[in-house]
Amino acid sequence: MSDSKATRLEREVTDGGAEVAILTFANAPLNLFDQALFDSLVGDIAELAARPPRAVLLRAEGKVVSGGVDVHVFDGLSVEQGAELWRTLFAQIIHPLEALPCPVVFAAHGLTLTAAFEIALACDIILAAPKAKFGLVETVVGLTPSMGGPQRLAERAGSGRAREFVMTGDLYDAATMADWGVVNAVHEDVDTAARQLTHRLAQGPTRAHAATKQIVAAWRSGGVAHADSVTPQVSGVLFDTEDLRGAVRSFLEVGPGKATYTGR
Repeated sequence: MSDSKATRLEREVTDGGAEVAILTFANAPLNLFDQALFDSLVGDIAELAARPPRAVLLRAEGKVVSGGVDVHVFDGLSVEQGAELWRTLFAQIIHPLEALPCPVVFAAHGLTLTAAFEIALACDIILAAPKAKFGLVETVVGLTPSMGGPQRLAERAGSGRAREFVMTGDLYDAATMADWGVVNAVHEDVDTAARQLTHRLAQGPTRAHAATKQIVAAWRSGGVAHADSVTPQVSGVLFDTEDLRGAVRSFLEVGPGKATYTGR
């Protein structure tokens, strides 16, 4: 892989033998989302979708997670070109990231603006350092966030908070985001904490984690009744997995918490 790539995708194996993927924004100095970063990220997510690991960590190197989108991306777009841009980013980044059949963790160690924060909101769990700040500041160029940020923020924090966050264009710290339920936890050493959590989740019952994501996705799209309607089938197929059968035997023979999982 070329060192000039704007992202870096690496795979590693946990002590328990589970594969973890680490996707790093590496577009120095500010990890701006220019066309090169978008293209690189699309390629990495396509690779993850084609060969899913058992957990994914998204992180960034450098002083900030991202200073936002390179405004050159928007310059001179027509109405249809603008709409096509958002359709493409949903289809190639947000939706396939959410559809990965494994836990996805996002680690925010510093400033996390616009596209980076919208990508974080498409992940399962967001961890932050105390100094991290978050913002959807598209109003500075007369835009509204259009990679799913407002609606996913509203899902986590409520619609009133989401409108405040987007309309003011202010920056919000990690403690506030945790209080709102947007950030799951704040850690002094967020990179280490995120890697530990990703490894822990990777060693869990991966098929069950995927089922959890399917049930929550059903709730997101159609409410409790729709989630209830898909749960029997989604959960039922777990009884044909090696992980469930082995964990049930382990529970009965030696008690809870002793099972190991292979992801099958």
